[in-house]
Amino acid sequence: MKKILSLLGTITLIGTSTTSLVACNKPQEYTKEELTKLKEKNKINTKDGILEWIAAQEIPFNQVDNKYYFVIWRNDNSGDWKISKFKNNIKLNVGETYTINESLYLFNGNFAADLKIDLQVILKNGVPLGWFFDRDSAFLKSVYRWNKDNEPNVDVENKLKSYLDL
Repeated sequence: MKKILSLLGTITLIGTSTTSLVACNKPQEYTKEELTKLKEKNKINTKDGILEWIAAQEIPFNQVDNKYYFVIWRNDNSGDWKISKFKNNIKLNVGETYTINESLYLFNGNFAADLKIDLQVILKNGVPLGWFFDRDSAFLKSVYRWNKDNEPNVDVENKLKSYLDL
């Protein structure tokens, strides 16, 4: 009997550990109140408008909104963050990609109900480094949206750089 209880305890412990490990890969989900506070805290005011901080749970790229996005990313561990700007004006079918630059692209992996259009950083040889929905990534720092209809000017980009201390 002791062996059976010991075996069941071991199986339960292993199952619990595995579940916890898989759960670590999920992005941070905020309550509505937490998200509102974080968006207010992380927004960047410029003289021409506001750059809105975007949380992964908002799934910003699933709809074409014709807004400009700023992605703070890197494709190595050097510590040098880059800022890329792109306009979200491309509708992606399942399996399609949209290249923003040589190391940054959008991918429609909506093969299953829980996958969405995602932003990914890759090395030049095609190895994936970080996904937007994986907020533990060391390669995607932040995403901001310019909510005005016009293209943001250089002052907006400079304000973003100084705010993020890049």
